[in-house]
Amino acid sequence: MWNQTIVSKTLGIDYPILQGPFGGGLSTVALTASVSNSGGLGGYGAYTLSAADIFSIDRQIRAATGKPYNLNLWVSDADAPSTEITDTQYERAQAAFAGYFEALDIPFPEKPAPFQSRFQNQLQAVLDIRPKVFSFMFGLLPPDVLEQCRRRNIKTIGAATTLDEALALENSGVDMILASGFEAGGHRPSFLASAESSVTGTFALVQLIRARVKIPVIAAGGIANGRGVAAALTLGADAVQMGTAFLACEESGATSLHRDMLFSDQAKYTTLSKAFTGRLGRGIANRITKELAGKEASILPFPSQSAFMSSLRKAAIEQQKRDMIYFWSGQIAPLLQYRNAAALMAALIGETSDVFNRESVF
Repeated sequence: MWNQTIVSKTLGIDYPILQGPFGGGLSTVALTASVSNSGGLGGYGAYTLSAADIFSIDRQIRAATGKPYNLNLWVSDADAPSTEITDTQYERAQAAFAGYFEALDIPFPEKPAPFQSRFQNQLQAVLDIRPKVFSFMFGLLPPDVLEQCRRRNIKTIGAATTLDEALALENSGVDMILASGFEAGGHRPSFLASAESSVTGTFALVQLIRARVKIPVIAAGGIANGRGVAAALTLGADAVQMGTAFLACEESGATSLHRDMLFSDQAKYTTLSKAFTGRLGRGIANRITKELAGKEASILPFPSQSAFMSSLRKAAIEQQKRDMIYFWSGQIAPLLQYRNAAALMAALIGETSDVFNRESVF
């Protein structure tokens, strides 16, 4: 059976289908539990949370499902060598973005305060919680941390956008590799080279990694239906992870406006931009991404740019200014059909089974 892969067996799930662990308030207990209860692996993105928040969310997830689930963190949660934003950086951003704040009739934000990393406290919380799966992005974990995970029976998944990153993850001792292709929505989790130069497509990346590594590979990016699941498994993936398709479901933390945009004609037009967070990520193209293309020098480093843009995002949502909101989305959005996570899981299972059953006839 197609669903009996090394990933499904190792993680104790019925189907090798993982839900993308969204950050920034887009993950919810309801979505995580629904996917896990449907036989997949629900995921919760915790990189914006405090350690206390992570413990609280984990208790809620455990109350909602007795099945395995995934907690996700970002190894690198800041880009600038120094967390202090200079006056020159701030003035460049002011020159580039002032017109958008004026258009929404809101005050221009003050220079973002220095950012204090929370990763070590978050990591300790995950180790104490001992989820079945701990996935991470934007880097490698030290060998001693991976050893602590093994002692606690926590399975680890590291994200790679290139073959070099996959090899580095395997050499570090991670249990599984997430092959994150160019098509995927959200941030590009590159860590060895720039995100702009790490843009291999999912199906090419899966095959490149499968040919060189011995540990399980999970395909992510451009998958939203059973045909995509079957294609990924046929090309050598041991599981798939899907983001945009689950983000569009009513159980996610996305606003109703965001979910509607994923089902709109505009979803055909996605782009990669740093304008809203300071890190390269894929979403639906809008006025700001178009006008600031090629002007990356005016954008503050992550996460200062996120803080800088927070009031603009809030006002744009309140005023329904869709052309100033960055709606995270993968390239596959025009094929979305489902707004309920359990219905999506049932369709994925049925469609994938149909594909493999047809193949077995021939």
